[in-house]
Amino acid sequence: MIGNPLIVMAIMGYMGYRKRTGFLAGLTVAQISEFSIVFVAMGITLGHVDVQALGLTTLVGLITITLSTYMILYSQPLYERLAPWLDVFERRRPFRELAVDRHPPRQGEADVLIFGLGRYGSRLLRELRAAGVAATGIDHDPEAVRDLKREGLPVHYGDAENLDFLESLPLVDVRWVVVTLPLVESTRALVHGLRAAGYTGAVAVTARDEAALRQLATLPVQRVFLPFRDAAVHAAQTLAAALVAAPASPPE
Repeated sequence: MIGNPLIVMAIMGYMGYRKRTGFLAGLTVAQISEFSIVFVAMGITLGHVDVQALGLTTLVGLITITLSTYMILYSQPLYERLAPWLDVFERRRPFRELAVDRHPPRQGEADVLIFGLGRYGSRLLRELRAAGVAATGIDHDPEAVRDLKREGLPVHYGDAENLDFLESLPLVDVRWVVVTLPLVESTRALVHGLRAAGYTGAVAVTARDEAALRQLATLPVQRVFLPFRDAAVHAAQTLAAALVAAPASPPE
């Protein structure tokens, strides 16, 4: 659980990736694979290892698989705590990722920047563009960026939590920034990063539930959207209007 992530982070750093990318990749290999049990069983069959090794391997597998699951779920809080000690795993110039996000939005390209192009963020981008708003999307998932580019939408690859990337954006012309990231910690880091990069415009964030709403309400933002609640309110209003327009027929 320590050696594997360290090895992966060292390799990823050498290959030109940022420390955050290496850390998140390293967490995925922190556990031993269930194939280890198969290999030990083969070793027992061949007489290379003792039968007690199978029990030990199974126990280690259960422990590491369980712990690594929670490590992956809480990867962002873990990264925020460990980030100051991970600089050794990042080159001075992480060329691999810089090669991808070297084309940030141009000056005057967008009035609205949307960070996070999941289901909500990508739909918001489409609706804003359809309404004639100069909106641009940014995401760190290259596949999401590629798919939306195929639709002809203005999207860019970039790590929203990387201050160097934020400082490269033409924020002076942006009127609104909308953050649709799923984690509260990531949203908080991005909002503070935008202010540190000199952005003075309006910010809107999304909250998945009331608990997230309470945490995000403390940030210097102008709007907090609740997609699930807003969708339910819109659906209720639509149904209510339909019932008023077509009242039920009285019973005969």
